[in-house]
Amino acid sequence: MKTPIVNRFSSSFTNIGSASSWFEIYAAFSTFMMLLRTAINDLIPLGLRTFIISKLKYFFSDYHPNNNTVSLQIHQFWDGNANHLFNAAKEYLPTKISHTYKSLKVGKLSKNKNILFAFDGKQVVVDEFEGIKLKWKIIEDSEVDDFDNPKEKAFNRRRLKRYYEEDGLMLSFDEKHRDKVMNEYIPYVLSVYENIKAGQRTLKIHSMQTGPWQSSDLTHPASFESLALDPDLKKVIIDDLDRFLRRKELYKKVGKPWKRGYLLYGPPGTGKSSLIAAMAKYLKFDVYDLELSAIYSNSELMRAMRETSNSSIIVIEDIDCNTEVLHRSKQDKFLDKDQLDPVLDLKGTKKVPKRFTMSGLLNYMDGLWSSYGDERIVIFTTNHRDKIDPALLRPGRMDMHIHLSFLKAKAFRTLAYNYLDIEGNHHHPLFDQIEELLEKVEVTPAVVAEYLLRSEDPDVALQGLIQFLQETDVSKEIMTVAT
Repeated sequence: MKTPIVNRFSSSFTNIGSASSWFEIYAAFSTFMMLLRTAINDLIPLGLRTFIISKLKYFFSDYHPNNNTVSLQIHQFWDGNANHLFNAAKEYLPTKISHTYKSLKVGKLSKNKNILFAFDGKQVVVDEFEGIKLKWKIIEDSEVDDFDNPKEKAFNRRRLKRYYEEDGLMLSFDEKHRDKVMNEYIPYVLSVYENIKAGQRTLKIHSMQTGPWQSSDLTHPASFESLALDPDLKKVIIDDLDRFLRRKELYKKVGKPWKRGYLLYGPPGTGKSSLIAAMAKYLKFDVYDLELSAIYSNSELMRAMRETSNSSIIVIEDIDCNTEVLHRSKQDKFLDKDQLDPVLDLKGTKKVPKRFTMSGLLNYMDGLWSSYGDERIVIFTTNHRDKIDPALLRPGRMDMHIHLSFLKAKAFRTLAYNYLDIEGNHHHPLFDQIEELLEKVEVTPAVVAEYLLRSEDPDVALQGLIQFLQETDVSKEIMTVAT
């Protein structure tokens, strides 16, 4: 009977002094390892062997004595739903990749102007937040175990691989910073993501003529930088918008809906639509252009408002042209009952006028705001503020009244830069004459812009504008004398 290998291996240690004994030990150990490897290959499936090896590699590569490192796994899905934090981290991490990072993924999408890049997981991304060192890495497929059911796990792995090459992310840091990371760093990553997403989002303008809202891209080129508006008034508007955005908790504390109303009034052509576009771009808000003539009942008005989104601007233009929102003492005078939409009652015999009422609009401006969304801006525009019912214009409904008047000297410099590339601090020889005339002549920015477009030569365009302003000034003097 042959001596078992293990017994031979152990007995060899008793005669360890000779060279032959050492050789026997080596031969016995080699034979034992070969048999063990054969047994492992035969008894343990390949997938399980790969998993064990990856875990051993991960353990020995990251092991340190007295290791106090905390690791947070951020998977793409949580209980079958998309993990918002995973998406935030994917957008945040490229902002932390330095020029020394040597392994990147790059791409180009049709909707993006710039080349996109991201880390591919072959290097750890190191971030620093208020003196805390944090490390990000991609979790390999074998490390993800979100689903207990094998079929559900396999299905979701295939779904994840369809959209992403990686399955999750891991954030590591020293345990002593746990509270700060959880309470400050992760919310910071989420806030950066929201800002990135807002910057990449294409703003929409929604209109309602008949039926549901119809959407299209907001392509209006106006911005606060290009707006021909008095610089002091421009600053007041921007400061008011900033104050509104940061006061969410204050509105909640005092029990007020988080909304703000603006009335833009002034002659046609003074830039009301351009100001709305500039506000939308500054806030990154979509615009809902509500045409009141398309609304025939209070319930329809409420339905339209329920379909608007948070973080949006709702615009009601030329409100003075709508008979329902004129001063109530003048309603009978302006109301044309033939323009109402008559409908048959349930019996099909009696015609009943169907229209929304002033009280319905006021309810929309007041109590119903708290039920139908937050972070809303509502803007009314009018050419004749005196025709609007004062009840609609009080604070709480229209909080800020902005008068857009005729073009004056300070705002003219912006137009000259926009149309003729003349810097605002550059004193063109014709500016003094033009600005002096603008103080005497009532002319809108739209009219002045038209004259600036008539020539690519700044001197020719400005001379043409001066001639127009002089003729307008003379005509004004003649009319004054005649009256």
